[in-house]
Amino acid sequence: MAAQTGGNLWRASSTVSVEAPPLAADARADLVIIGGGFTGNAAALEAARRGASVVLLEAETVGHGGSGRNVGLVNAGLWLPPQDVIKLMGREPGLRLVDILAQAPALVWSLVDREEIECEATRNGTLHLAHAPSGFRDLAERHRQGVELGAPLQLLDAEETKRRTGSSAFHGSLFDPRAGTIQPLSYARGLAAAAIRAGAKLHGASKVTGVTHDGEGWQVTANGHVVKAKSLLLATNAYFNGIDLGTRPQFVKVGYSQFATAPMPEHLRKNILAGGEGCWDTAMVMSSFRIDRAGRMIVGGIGNEGGAGGPVHASWARRKLRQVYPQLADLPFEHAWHGHIAMTGDHVPKILRLGPSGLACFGYSGRGIGPGTVFGTRAAIALLEDRETELPVAPVEQHVERFVEPKALYYETGAVLTHAINPPPFS
Repeated sequence: MAAQTGGNLWRASSTVSVEAPPLAADARADLVIIGGGFTGNAAALEAARRGASVVLLEAETVGHGGSGRNVGLVNAGLWLPPQDVIKLMGREPGLRLVDILAQAPALVWSLVDREEIECEATRNGTLHLAHAPSGFRDLAERHRQGVELGAPLQLLDAEETKRRTGSSAFHGSLFDPRAGTIQPLSYARGLAAAAIRAGAKLHGASKVTGVTHDGEGWQVTANGHVVKAKSLLLATNAYFNGIDLGTRPQFVKVGYSQFATAPMPEHLRKNILAGGEGCWDTAMVMSSFRIDRAGRMIVGGIGNEGGAGGPVHASWARRKLRQVYPQLADLPFEHAWHGHIAMTGDHVPKILRLGPSGLACFGYSGRGIGPGTVFGTRAAIALLEDRETELPVAPVEQHVERFVEPKALYYETGAVLTHAINPPPFS
């Protein structure tokens, strides 16, 4: 049964709206932000609450990019185990980043509460699922490292994992009670609406066509108008559109697709992810599973369902659903959509220095919600108060990613090949 063409579920189900008219006149601000996703909106909110004047420019609509296409898992930490982060960055900066991002879900939940954001916030943790015995060994090591650093992680056996997920397909799991799920587009829009209430000026349909620094401040051009500001934050992540900045964020763009079923019957909802945990697995070509408030099962995986491999990814989603949840085998998919991840070679986020009081945050490598909120919030403070020590990672003058296009093709080709044969068509 093929995926239907209902498009992005988050756009269909969001109840949060934002008034962000196109930039229609020149403006001045303390901080100009390019990009209306988690990072940019969190920065706008923090800056405005600190009394700064803020102008945010979004080429499309608020949450148009990865923030409105996200799986919606509010994770603590990065995709990498903490010891890998420490090895890559050095002990002190690595431990600091691990500690800061361990608190990312708490920051998200606090903003949801303070700003009363209606985003289906479910604070019941996440389950990292072992797809094979080797995956469970990996989770055991992640559990050891996390507990050593004070994380409240729980390593669950196959039976407990089956009880929580309603599936016997997994060999165990790692439970993180700090984490949870949200409706990501509603969260992005909620941050934007809160920033507007705090005094920030947000403008959609305002594609930036020029960025310069005249020695005194930044001049950002959009819709034929100029915004002049002391500080600049580039917050486009994987949706950077080639603005000439002299330097530019470099990353590998990786596709990720999701397929949402019709709402599950009530008798099935009682046994399938009844706690509302968000899930992803340990497979090299990762899959994700979660439910929304209406009881839709949302299956995700690496790959671009809007590209040439779309039919393969859609067919895989049906087989994967049948394999993991055979009781849902005939439940139709009503929505299918995709987004892009900004992947760095070491899977560690970057902050690039663009010039005087100018920064770019990018490269969350699939962990956009928590890190995006943290990086945006802290970048606003660093820029407004000239406190780079507030930043989660030290800014760099240049970040180079080699073979960007071949690597992007490698990820997509690998996903297509994997989804074509695994799980087998009749498993």
